[in-house]
Amino acid sequence: MVPMAIRSRRRGGALRSGPPAPPDVPSSAEAALLPAGELEPEATYRLLRFANLVLPAQVAEAADFRQCRIRDTDLSDSVLDRSALTDCVIDHSNLANVRAGRGSLARVHIARSRLTGWTWLDGLVRDTTFEECRLDLSGWRFSDFDAVLFRGCNLAKADFTSANLTGARFVDCDLSGAVFDRARMTGTRVENCTLAGIGGVTSWAGAIVRAQDVIAWSIAFAGGLGVRVEDEDEDG
Repeated sequence: MVPMAIRSRRRGGALRSGPPAPPDVPSSAEAALLPAGELEPEATYRLLRFANLVLPAQVAEAADFRQCRIRDTDLSDSVLDRSALTDCVIDHSNLANVRAGRGSLARVHIARSRLTGWTWLDGLVRDTTFEECRLDLSGWRFSDFDAVLFRGCNLAKADFTSANLTGARFVDCDLSGAVFDRARMTGTRVENCTLAGIGGVTSWAGAIVRAQDVIAWSIAFAGGLGVRVEDEDEDG
């Protein structure tokens, strides 16, 4: 079964660049009980708390997480193809090398978590905040970003090839070596970010960069076009 969020995405519509809507998740929830000690494909997890669990290398295609809290939990190397997370809060967790194709994040807040090597291919990310997360080497090819905020994140060498970033905002992030080939970035906002060595600089047409960041952006743009930038006192 295709999650509702993915079906609605296919109908199109403009992507928003405003603040993400917060997740609607209760302050308390029942502890998740996993009889088999693992997640199950096509299962629904609702109003549950995942805390201090070690669940690496799970295979849970088309799983549906709703109004869940995930804290201090290891889900590294898991496969979540076509899965949906809606109204969820994730904190201090390990999601490194999680792989998902055509998945959905909607009204999700992920903070202080490790997502190195996270791959979210051809998916939807809507009303979602990533705060102080390790997202280096993450992959977002062909995904749509609708009211998404990255704040204080390490996105070094992240891959946004062919992503629709018109509804994304990056604040105080390290984007060193990130790739933006063929990305759509009209309205994308970038504030106080490290931009050294970024790829696909010509895709930044229509992006919004703060005035105080223009010098750093200009150097990154020049480097992407193979232009050498010299100090005035350098010899020719």
